[in-house]
Amino acid sequence: MEQYDVIVIGAGASGLMAARELTKEGQKVLVLEARDRIGGRIHTINNDFSKPTEAGAEFVHGNLPVTLGLLKEGNIAYTTTEGENWQFKNNRLTNAESFMQGWEIVMERLKKLEQDTTVKEFLDTHFSGDEYSNIRKSLTGFVEGYDAADVSKASIFAFRDELIGDSEWEAQYRLVNGYGELLNFLEKQITENGGTIRLFEEVKRIHWQSGKVEVVTSVWRAFKAAKIIVTIPLGLLREGAIDFFPPIEQKIMAAQSIGYGNVIKILLQFKEAFWKQHTTLNGASMSKMGFLFSEATIPTWWTQYPSEVPLLTGWLAGTKAECFKDKSESDLLKEALHSLSVIFKLTEKELKEKLDVYFIANWSADKYTKGAYAYTMLKTPEARKILNEPVDGTIFFAGEGLYEGAEMGTVEAALASGVKVAKLIR
Repeated sequence: MEQYDVIVIGAGASGLMAARELTKEGQKVLVLEARDRIGGRIHTINNDFSKPTEAGAEFVHGNLPVTLGLLKEGNIAYTTTEGENWQFKNNRLTNAESFMQGWEIVMERLKKLEQDTTVKEFLDTHFSGDEYSNIRKSLTGFVEGYDAADVSKASIFAFRDELIGDSEWEAQYRLVNGYGELLNFLEKQITENGGTIRLFEEVKRIHWQSGKVEVVTSVWRAFKAAKIIVTIPLGLLREGAIDFFPPIEQKIMAAQSIGYGNVIKILLQFKEAFWKQHTTLNGASMSKMGFLFSEATIPTWWTQYPSEVPLLTGWLAGTKAECFKDKSESDLLKEALHSLSVIFKLTEKELKEKLDVYFIANWSADKYTKGAYAYTMLKTPEARKILNEPVDGTIFFAGEGLYEGAEMGTVEAALASGVKVAKLIR
């Protein structure tokens, strides 16, 4: 049986980044991935759609050092996102000046908070009156939609840090050829540095003692190393998808204290961008639409503006996505078309006739993710510290949910966590 210095479980952004860093230092590294592809919750689709299209992570949320540094290193093209924000409310389409109503008063009260609490408790305490109903709806929708979080569990301090943080509200970017190009760059560097990536290897057991690990996959293949990095998504870690012998109960318990949100992403490419010809009741043109927020079943939509690709992306996140995770693909498509029919006053039949190709990424039901990305609950800071501490210098953890900063839940968080864990091992 071949011996490795380090085995990495998971070929997502965090695992690939850790492997890249370690192979650069001459370590003998094996990456084991359960899927038939690298990337994990990054999944760029290159078939059927007219350009590379993201079923998973899509945006670079600001001027983030690790992500942008890699893009520069790999000479990977990216572009600034643009477009107008629109909202559909009270059966009307209007321009939306911001993502959230009552921004100023919410920020004023957030800055005065001295003790952390949940988002729901914050709203119940500070915005309980009928006059604040729009603020409650807006903030709840934002936390559920953007953070994929449950407001009854999500930390209000984390939300405050997110709003105040510089990077989140700077320019947003997209990779011209999708995140897949970045993953391919990391994969190439790993293999050129002597590392090995094996697909279709679902890890089921890890036997370990100080300085020794043996990994057993679902087809009873075994691999040995001195150290191991576990980068599986929190949804799998929390449910004990991998058995550790001896058990590491403190780590598994810590994972329960990190929020993990649900997302269903719906990609609809039409034969033409019909929304560009749509005018509102007051004659305003929607030709530059970027984001559209509504109270429809699939509430959030966005375009590829300024790109001319006739693609609408639907986004259902948080507890609402949890309610729909067991729906069939045909049912989810129907819900999406119904939502658009309500917003644009077109029949579902008309929309279906205009539809060219579609793809539905139900990350909540995906067996290898069981959700989308992490968010902060009240006990999460302590839990992250526990998971970031190696087990006897032998078992290490990494991933977007273990990142300590405002970018938790993003590709930047995953990449940065991979860099951090590689430094611990060197």
